[in-house]
Amino acid sequence: MNQTMTEHATGLSEKIQNKTALVGIVGLGYVGLPLADALHTGGLGVLGFDVDPSKISNLENGVNYLKHLGADMTERLSASPKFEATTDFARLDEPDVILVCVPTPVGPHLEPDLSYVIMTAEAIGARLRPGQLVVLESTTYPGTTEDEFLPAMIKAAKEHGRGDFEVGKNLFVAFSPEREDPGRKSHTTTTIPKLVGGVGKASTDLAAALYAHGVTSVVPVSSAQVAEAAKILENVFRAINIALVNELKVVFDSMGIDVWEVVAAASTKPFGFMPFYPGPGLGGHCIPIDPFYLTWKAREHGHVTRFIELAGEINRGMPEYVVSKVAEALNDDEKSVKGAKIMVVGLAYKPDVDDTRETPAAEIIELLAERGAKVTYHDPHVASFPSMRNYNFSMSSVDLNEKSLGDSDCVVIVTDHKAIDWDAIGRHSGLVVDTRNAMAGGSHQARIVKA
Repeated sequence: MNQTMTEHATGLSEKIQNKTALVGIVGLGYVGLPLADALHTGGLGVLGFDVDPSKISNLENGVNYLKHLGADMTERLSASPKFEATTDFARLDEPDVILVCVPTPVGPHLEPDLSYVIMTAEAIGARLRPGQLVVLESTTYPGTTEDEFLPAMIKAAKEHGRGDFEVGKNLFVAFSPEREDPGRKSHTTTTIPKLVGGVGKASTDLAAALYAHGVTSVVPVSSAQVAEAAKILENVFRAINIALVNELKVVFDSMGIDVWEVVAAASTKPFGFMPFYPGPGLGGHCIPIDPFYLTWKAREHGHVTRFIELAGEINRGMPEYVVSKVAEALNDDEKSVKGAKIMVVGLAYKPDVDDTRETPAAEIIELLAERGAKVTYHDPHVASFPSMRNYNFSMSSVDLNEKSLGDSDCVVIVTDHKAIDWDAIGRHSGLVVDTRNAMAGGSHQARIVKA
């Protein structure tokens, strides 16, 4: 380690150790906001950055725009002199450490869209100063940190006259994948082990020391590429196993076998089996998207990821399968989808949160509407249909009561929120198509069809 590297690494290490380092977090969404709270609770000062002024205003007033995280979090942050949020990206030279938590979506052909990552790298580079640690948290394919993010940052630094930078000497760069699980209180930013892989050992050590202030367990790995690949593996594992049980759902249904009972029975084996559950399709920020980052990168290296692509095909076909089950169920009642009043229960992609990213409910609603159905929805956590990348419906959540249920020709359960009155659905509905096994175990007046 040369003298210049020693000075910068030692100086930043001391700041991190004595908690005088200022942490900048770019992107105050489902990943960035709880991360800000965890590090702030660990004693570090945090400066949050976001392009959305409404988020900044909410944080200043102690209002949490992510309901599942609770008002206590934002009230605590807004009252603290060690937390501030801003839309002014010219202040990126102030933090000693910058953590990047921006979206990594896919394009219309399932190709990676790194535009947010690259724009953020360029914004950081324009204000880069010697001795900063920059950590990418956004899920992406192996090699992004070192081959895409870092060069964009250094190029912008040169273009803006910020000087020459070399990783491990006067700049430190790492990748640490987010592992958020919105709505699951047993797993939090603080308790979920944090993988850290740096571009060089100095970067790994500094990033690991930083996260140790807010996370119970930090797991260093040998490189940024290993950390990137580990995150992809986690999501590919889930996507493939969900696809397997979704495919079996269709097969077992044709045999008159309840897949939910089959999974429960198989789960009694104490080794060699892990339960995964079927559903109406994948939603959220990880499983529907991240595996395709690897399929794209694999092609560059001459490989075809058959399991991943097949899993994606099966999971993407589930909304259409649900709609076909609705059509069959209505047909049994001597009704057609066209003109039918259909209530979709649950708009969020998973229970007990207001997160609608990539929700299969949106495609189900669109497919039903295209077939001529009169579709409404009920979700206690989502008052109105948000503007989404591929969908933009002018809809608001309807009340769940005897009249709305009784007027519906079919109720389609997409998300099994705890706050939903399942007994009322069973009492007042005529037909229920259940994609989540939410109506299991009760005695219902409604006819229940599992999908």
